[in-house]
Amino acid sequence: MMKRTLLFIGLATSLSWTACQNQASKTTTDNHVADSAFAATIDGQEAKLFTLHNSKGAKATFTNFGARIVSLWVPDKDGKLTDVVLGFNKATDYNNPEEPYYGTIVGPFGNRIAKGKFSLDGEEYTLPTNNGANTLHGGFKGVHFASWEGRQEGDNKLTFSYTLPDKNEGFPGNIAMTVTYTLTEDNALEIAYTATTDKKTVVNLTNHAYFNLNGEGSGTILNHSLQIYGDQYTPVDSTLIPTGVIAAVKGTPFDFSQAKTIGRDIEQDDEQLRFGGGYDHNFVLRGDKVDQLNHAATLIGDKTGIKMDIYTEEPGLQFYSGNFMAEKVTLKNGKKDSFRTGLCLETQHFPDAPNQANFASTVLEPGQTYTTKSIYKFSL
Repeated sequence: MMKRTLLFIGLATSLSWTACQNQASKTTTDNHVADSAFAATIDGQEAKLFTLHNSKGAKATFTNFGARIVSLWVPDKDGKLTDVVLGFNKATDYNNPEEPYYGTIVGPFGNRIAKGKFSLDGEEYTLPTNNGANTLHGGFKGVHFASWEGRQEGDNKLTFSYTLPDKNEGFPGNIAMTVTYTLTEDNALEIAYTATTDKKTVVNLTNHAYFNLNGEGSGTILNHSLQIYGDQYTPVDSTLIPTGVIAAVKGTPFDFSQAKTIGRDIEQDDEQLRFGGGYDHNFVLRGDKVDQLNHAATLIGDKTGIKMDIYTEEPGLQFYSGNFMAEKVTLKNGKKDSFRTGLCLETQHFPDAPNQANFASTVLEPGQTYTTKSIYKFSL
């Protein structure tokens, strides 16, 4: 059995956190997505809104169109419920090739594959090139524009399933995937993945939520504090494909080994920052263990005091600082997706792994089961 860990999202428990939860459960919020206004028919399939909640006041919404996280409400330092995930009020707004990745599951291979090609057992596979000369997040449709089957079990558990047909977007094999979201009473939103295939293929699933811990539409993320528990990263070429080098972050703008604001070094004259338009790079986690998971990152919102810790068994973390956000869409609260008002922290195997022998394998064979989990833990 092939096991890798991607996503468990959890809300931390501490005395101060519990106090805020108790306050938050009594707080009225005015930006919750409305079920009736959200639903739509896309490509002949119904896109629905699903809601999970617990007795403590935590709430999250999802849609089967891309198995996406639509919103995630957590208490801030004043006990106010704050939506920390960027998204839209209508399902049709997610059906946008200009901005396709808000909150979605990306796959069957998250991140980039060089020149849209890879080989398995001497056979070359050609994928659509939707990111310059490269393939990004599974191609033009991947699984982010797929209608997943949704099955909700009570107030706190939701499973999406989808099978990517053989050669769809160029990937070999009928790849059967599930993602299960569970919101527990101790404020943990768990996301667990499985995948199987009937032909040898490559799989690297992740979630592409855009976060702003000050709340959706609250402004820049440059004043957020970020610490990444890794001493190395994978530099890229001008098309954002890893060169194959594993480089030290020390002495570079990529050194987040100690907490610093995202904006502190982002405007430095650095070739890698120019290539990415800011941070859009994979960090190599050093394996600091918490409950057998790698501690990947700690992010803190400067206005709300909301803290997000990420734990994973994945070897890498992609940090994207919202460099291509350009006010093309309107978010749930009526604000535009302005430059660097959201960020992504995606647990993953390394980009272009199918073409780089020194990176950990992403191959999945018939008879194997790919299983993944991670944790995003919120506290104050």
